[in-house]
Amino acid sequence: MKVFKLLIILVLSVFFVSSTQAQKKVKNQVVDYLKRVLKDTVSEEKSQFMMYPTLGYEPETSVEIGFSPLYVYYANEDVNNRLSEISGFVFYTLKNQFGARFEHAIYTDKDQWFFLGEFEFQRFPLQYYGIRNELDEVPLDYASIVDARQFKIKERVLRKIANNFFIGFEADFRSLSKVEFKSAEGQDQLNIDLPFGAEGTTNLGLGVGLVYDERHNVLNVRDGFFSELGYVKFNPFWKSDVDYHNIVTDTRFYKSFNNKRNVIAAQFLGEFNFGGDVPFNQLALMGGQNMMRGYFLGRYRDNHMLATQIEYRMLPLKLGFTERWGATVFSSLGTVFDEFSKIDNYDLKWAVGGGIRFLLFQNKDIYARLDYAITPDENGFYITIGEAF
Repeated sequence: MKVFKLLIILVLSVFFVSSTQAQKKVKNQVVDYLKRVLKDTVSEEKSQFMMYPTLGYEPETSVEIGFSPLYVYYANEDVNNRLSEISGFVFYTLKNQFGARFEHAIYTDKDQWFFLGEFEFQRFPLQYYGIRNELDEVPLDYASIVDARQFKIKERVLRKIANNFFIGFEADFRSLSKVEFKSAEGQDQLNIDLPFGAEGTTNLGLGVGLVYDERHNVLNVRDGFFSELGYVKFNPFWKSDVDYHNIVTDTRFYKSFNNKRNVIAAQFLGEFNFGGDVPFNQLALMGGQNMMRGYFLGRYRDNHMLATQIEYRMLPLKLGFTERWGATVFSSLGTVFDEFSKIDNYDLKWAVGGGIRFLLFQNKDIYARLDYAITPDENGFYITIGEAF
């Protein structure tokens, strides 16, 4: 019996010691990881990977827990090549909702090929305020909730044909299934007509893209010019009935001064859908963390959208004791509309805001950003890595 007790004590002791050592090992790994991120001892030409946790809350989702990975590198470890980046966001909520979003801008050696795209899957409620017609707007209090499963893949495969100029193929796949509309109070009865696509659609668009790109670091551009023109023709892919054209134009300008510490950046964005009925989830959506910050993505939606923004960046601030903190101020204007002939009937929406920055990768000039935006309707708070545009 005594031997048995001694064996139990010995096993528990070994387990305790092993557990303690494992905890110390994990703790040391976390400390080493934080030191590598904060001190950034990785040389400029080497690739870098980091992952950071995220935590949020929304009435529709309850507590939202997730993590965001980021991978940056130069092709062939040559800093004369452009900096490629792959970023993501994966989340789960206490209401059993989940999602994942990944974006990339990848340049091969000597920029011979340029891959620009995004992947998104989520089971996550969307706030739907109706489709904006002329001056009619749905108040925030009358928003309905759309619970659905969404899947999206958008990819451009572009070939360099001249210095900074690329041309290639575009594909855009969208799927919306298991769609359920509810009122803001959680009731099934709605006071709005269900839009086209409310039963779910799956569509594939194919087309061509033209890109002029002078950027060297897409996450923090100091100087340069970028312009994209994309055309996609959507057709039914599975259980849907769509046949329309989509055109996106995106132009950005960056100018630095004061030894490149300060940057003025401007963007003009347009999206146009014509030639047929467009599912409500594929209309031009205004808002989000990049353009018209402060508005919930899709607060306003219609066939067409025009938006512009300007931002003044101080990267870094002259604080004396450190050069890893920065700040920005920004403003934007935008509108959505049904027809070009009626564009005068639509009023412009505005947003203003500011943010702080922290230099994560000193050798690669990559900042984490925290932005707060104010609009007449609502305010928005955003935390991510890399500038909005």
